[in-house]
Amino acid sequence: MFGSIDSLLRGRYTDPDRLREGRVELPIVSLTCTCLLLGGLYGASMGLYSALARPGMDGGMQVIASVIKVPLLFLATLMVTFPSLYVVSALARSRLRGPEILRLLLAAIAVNLALLASLAPVAAFFTLSTDSYPFIKLLHILFFVASGAVGLNFLRRTLPGVLEPAGGTEVQVDRTGAVFRVWIGIYGVVGAQMGWIMRPFVGDPDQSFSWFRPRDSNFVMAFFEALTGTFGG
Repeated sequence: MFGSIDSLLRGRYTDPDRLREGRVELPIVSLTCTCLLLGGLYGASMGLYSALARPGMDGGMQVIASVIKVPLLFLATLMVTFPSLYVVSALARSRLRGPEILRLLLAAIAVNLALLASLAPVAAFFTLSTDSYPFIKLLHILFFVASGAVGLNFLRRTLPGVLEPAGGTEVQVDRTGAVFRVWIGIYGVVGAQMGWIMRPFVGDPDQSFSWFRPRDSNFVMAFFEALTGTFGG
């Protein structure tokens, strides 16, 4: 599994010539298993705060919940956004079919989770060195944003060639690129809101454990609340 991730990060599965031919040769099973493992690893670093703040059943359950929910967050976002990218690809007469598009999206998620998992020790270090709940929330938000940007940049670099219509004019190519950039924005917003719906991941030390919180407010308000709580006293 880790060999597959290493090959992906080094670009061995996303050779431009193969992509232009519509060939996306990714080991789906091993990449999916690796995504589950890497997502669970970062989830454990998120639940660690609750385990330290509330030793016992509540803290332990939060760790288990976060291990499950982090990879589920990415897979759920993939399910919600895949149909829109497939339609965009079909309208653009790209060389990729549904299965190939799915493989590329899974590859982007794997890149995202690989970076997140590499940041898990950093997140655990800060969790062990501070008891500030707003700071830990903000730290995880920033890590998610950074890793998400890397994953989307991976897509941005690999998809333009395969989405380019065969024999298309420069105007058609520009339109396809513009539509794809809009889709990237949609993907990012859906992922952020999906995370908000599936919270808690860290676990508020002043609240008892629950798998999900009420669906009030939104992720934008939560970000500014964490920012204010960290820097506003």
